Formats: sequence, C-alpha cells, structure tokens
Amino acid sequence: MPTATTDGATLYYETDGEGETVAFVGDAGYGAWQWGWTAPAVAGPFETLVYDHRGTGRSDAPDGPYDVPTLADDLDAVLADAGARNAHLVGAGVGGLVALGYAHRHSRAETLTLLATPASGDDLRDPADRLLADPDDPDALRGTLDAAFSPEFRDAQPDLIDDIVGWRAADDAGPEAARAQVAAAEAYDPEPLYEVTLPALVLAGTDDPVVPVSSAERLAADLPKGEFEAVHGRHLFFAEQSRPVADRLTGFLESHADLDLE
Repeated sequence: MPTATTDGATLYYETDGEGETVAFVGDAGYGAWQWGWTAPAVAGPFETLVYDHRGTGRSDAPDGPYDVPTLADDLDAVLADAGARNAHLVGAGVGGLVALGYAHRHSRAETLTLLATPASGDDLRDPADRLLADPDDPDALRGTLDAAFSPEFRDAQPDLIDDIVGWRAADDAGPEAARAQVAAAEAYDPEPLYEVTLPALVLAGTDDPVVPVSSAERLAADLPKGEFEAVHGRHLFFAEQSRPVADRLTGFLESHADLDLE
C-alpha cells in the first residue's frame, strides 16, 4: 500500500498505467470513488495517480483547520513519493483550487484540468450543506446526491446511485474533516491567475448548484491559456457525462503530452 508522509499526515495513493503522470485531486469530502469513471479512461498512454486528501479514506485525518497551501504541499509529497517528476493535474471542486495553488507553489505541474472549480472560494454556494453528509447516515448521503447528479440521471440509474451511497459510506471523509476541507476552499483567494501560464481546461456543469457556471467561465477567462466548456449536469457532471468528459480530457492531455502512440 503506497503512502506518502507530509506535515503530520500519512497519505494513501494508488497508481495505474504507464507514461506521463496524471494526478487526480479530489473534491471535498468525497473518496477516491469519484474518479472511478475518469481515471481508468486515461490509464494506458498515461500513468494515473489517485490519492486521498488528509481526512479522507485511508489517509490520516489530523485535526483542522486545513488550508489550500497545506493541501497543495500534500499533493507535492504524494507526487514526490510516487517518483513523478512532472504531472498533469485534474482537480474537482476543492481539488481544482488545490491544483491552482499547487501551480503557484510547486514546479511539477504540466497542465491543469479544473472540473466544477470556482474562480474563488467566495463563489461557492454552501457546499457543506448541499454535498456533504455523515458517512454513517445512508439516507443523508442519498439526499445530498440531488446536488451531485441531475434528476434524470438518478431516475435512470437507481442501482448505480445505490452503489455510490455504499462507496460514500466506505470511503468519504468524516464530518469534521470534510468541513475542514470545505473551509479551506471557502477561505481561498487564489494568487493572481495571470501568473498561471500552464495550459488549462475548465469544465463546468450547466446546472451545478454549488459552483456557478459563470464563476468557472470567469476562471477560464482569467487564465492565460484557459479553455472553457459547459457540460450538461450538476456538480458531478464528470461522472454523469463520463464518456464525453473522458474523451475531452484525453484529447486535451494528448495535445500537451509527449506520447509515442505508435
């Protein structure tokens, strides 16, 4: 079981595939299950790295408060332990802000893909109430999926929704750690975005009740090499629309990677 140690926390991670590293930086509270659709789609020509934030899954849960710079330092420790000299970062929500913070503080990032990520923590709409619940309360977990997935998706995929409730119960952060992660995002005012000159793909859900699509669009506009695209769905649109999002992500990564595809 690979782990990295940083500033009082031991962090669990897993890798798969070979090639340039693509590191997946998760949203507040959610366990690694959130990447179960996206990471496998790019493993092969790329090495995928999925890890648990401090407070989540099999990583340690030190007392808060947490902040984005600390979470960015955690990411660097995981990449260093995995032997990744450089990495393409794919972040969702809080993880997107961590990726932005990482790009300011560290030098390994090659590209940024920011999913359901606001331009600033000030733009978040009460995510703790809309997305998070006690992992020991399955009814509450199910209730918060209204903000994560569209009604038509939930109605069409009842068995998958049951699975997600089970994955959340097993892998999500506990209430205190989840809210510490949310507080880190809410308090984060990114450094000047014009300083982040990496290629950046920003994708947002058209009906995300947590991250306004206008905020994500502004984020892309403020990044010198930002691209923006709205995708049908709510906060976890990248799971709901897994195939088109995976195709868009793969194309973006391949356009900025040194791949031998022969």
